[in-house]
Amino acid sequence: MKKTWHRGLAALALIPVLAVTACSGGGKQADATAGSGGGQAVSTPRMKVAIITHAEAGDTFWDIVRKGAEEAASKDNVEILYTNDSDAGRQSQLVQQAIDQKVDGIAVTIANPGAMKDVLKKVADAGIPLVSFNAGGDVSAQMGAFTHFGSNETLAGEAVGTKLASEGYKHPICVIMSQGQVQLEARCAGVKEKVPGTEILYVNGADMTSVQSTATAKLQATKDADVIVGLGAPYTVTLLKAVADANSSVKVASFDLNPALAQAISDGKVLFTVDQQPWLQGYLSVDALWQNKRGGFKVGGGQPVLTGPAIVDKSNISDVLKFVQQGVR
Repeated sequence: MKKTWHRGLAALALIPVLAVTACSGGGKQADATAGSGGGQAVSTPRMKVAIITHAEAGDTFWDIVRKGAEEAASKDNVEILYTNDSDAGRQSQLVQQAIDQKVDGIAVTIANPGAMKDVLKKVADAGIPLVSFNAGGDVSAQMGAFTHFGSNETLAGEAVGTKLASEGYKHPICVIMSQGQVQLEARCAGVKEKVPGTEILYVNGADMTSVQSTATAKLQATKDADVIVGLGAPYTVTLLKAVADANSSVKVASFDLNPALAQAISDGKVLFTVDQQPWLQGYLSVDALWQNKRGGFKVGGGQPVLTGPAIVDKSNISDVLKFVQQGVR
């Protein structure tokens, strides 16, 4: 049964007292390393939160997630242990490591539910509060998370498809950079729901040279394509190169944001993107776990909390660009 999404962001209480240091870690197996936090922080006891994502190495989207998480950690007196692995089996091992470390809360992306279900049951068995974010909103509750922060990926895909259809595009190529990840498949399925002529192209997202060459070959072979859609900002920037290499006249659209993509929208090189506001996903995930520990609160009332989708195009990019440049979108 399809879930009804909670369409608002809960008001999260802030209690300013003393400034503290937030901690974060880098790399697939990284433990926390000290970093400075700004602003004021709460007086509640120190807690430790593991953030475990399916991020590909070099994907700048996750830098924005981490910035949001680190700001919440500074305010909430939280130590962050950030780890990531794009391989679902290895990501599940990182969750097990967090359980073994007896953390006070876990925030996880569920891009591959089948590979994660057993270890997430262990999280529940250990009594560790769990939230999910970014990927897995449709399965979050059954996996034991008390809420999920992210965009409804099917709705996001449909938003892209609706906009493309309204502008007359009939043959999109939707580029998936990691086959089998449910949120990516849902995005392209949403586009195809609104534009039936949509074709799926799978590329190796771990190798940008391969992404570029595969997309170039596809564009050269598919003469009726009129727009190509990237599912992440760095990939869309690479698709711009593929369009040039193929000497193609197809237009380019995207999901997500980074400074390079925002500038490309401003310059008219990319039609638009759909922003899921990853900074909020990181911030709200940490803050929700802190709220749960300090008062037993469960943000969202058992339903996912939407952080998107929001269309960013030529009409509003001037307002958005300054926030992208500051690293909060």
